[in-house]
Amino acid sequence: MQFDLSIFSPKARPLIGVDISSSAVKMVELASDGKGGYRVDRYSVEVLPRDVVADGNIANLEAAAEAIKRAWRKLATPTRQVAAALPASHVITKKIIVAAGQKEEELELLVESEANQYIPFPLDEVNLDFQILGPASSQEEIEVMIAASRKEKVEDRVAAVEAAGLKPVIMDVESYAVLASLDLVLKQLPEKGKGRIIALVDVGANVTSLTVLRDGQQLYAREQAFGGNQLTQDIARLYGMTFAEAEAEKRRSALPDNYEAELLQPFVENMALEVSRALQFFFTSTQFNKVDHIVLAGGCAVLPGADEVVASRTQIDTIVANPFANMVLSDRVRANSLLADASSLMAACGLAMRRFDA
Repeated sequence: MQFDLSIFSPKARPLIGVDISSSAVKMVELASDGKGGYRVDRYSVEVLPRDVVADGNIANLEAAAEAIKRAWRKLATPTRQVAAALPASHVITKKIIVAAGQKEEELELLVESEANQYIPFPLDEVNLDFQILGPASSQEEIEVMIAASRKEKVEDRVAAVEAAGLKPVIMDVESYAVLASLDLVLKQLPEKGKGRIIALVDVGANVTSLTVLRDGQQLYAREQAFGGNQLTQDIARLYGMTFAEAEAEKRRSALPDNYEAELLQPFVENMALEVSRALQFFFTSTQFNKVDHIVLAGGCAVLPGADEVVASRTQIDTIVANPFANMVLSDRVRANSLLADASSLMAACGLAMRRFDA
């Protein structure tokens, strides 16, 4: 979902996907592989100091801009145009059905009129955009998605990107960016996941989110407070480190021998329990009673044995998300490093794919 920033189509121009999460700035730059697929040109991850981003809000603009700048320098790219995203919690979305064949100006007026009815803020305080999803059930009608966010939420991210010396041209919604790269992951499943009920479980730094889909349609969504920061805090406490030191050692896998038995395994078991609980909520609050596949995403998805423990606990086939599995890699990208980071690059990958939008 793009806002007023996307004045020009980014098609055929280099574009960096920038995901500003609570724990890190993640960047991905894709190119065409010449055969209708993608090539991973570059990517980088820059860990954010704690509390720079809190609840999706940029709390420290200067520190965020510095981290974005460091991530961009790591990329070593001449590209400065970026696609960024807002957390779904900062965006109000609504699908409407309208008569087909209307001009762009007529649609804009209709969208503004609809938005007035359900957005709890004056329209001059929001960024408003819409996207035609396709024909509705009737041939004479189309389905349109409206997205609106407080201008201050958009402007915070724009300001951080611009302060880093980059040029934001697209503002998307994180959840839509993740779903774009999920399509690449689903192609790795039997029959490309068609007709299957897929549970996307994203275990981030602070929050675990569950999104259940079938053929691209969302059936259920839920968030719960559980994330990798709990493991980092345990590491800091047990080994007398600062939070930043513990996070760095965790990422480097450079912890003492007792780490796995005392901290890692119990955390992974807890994670599997949280996934199982989230699925139980799905089963009890909908008419569905099964899930065919779990796709694990987020930084915690690649913890040793996480997919096996989740599969064992839930009795559901579980894979770790890797949207780059079928992509060509440039000489600048190390395959092992990308594999370790892939599950946490879902949003950045989906944003980078916006370069190829028509």
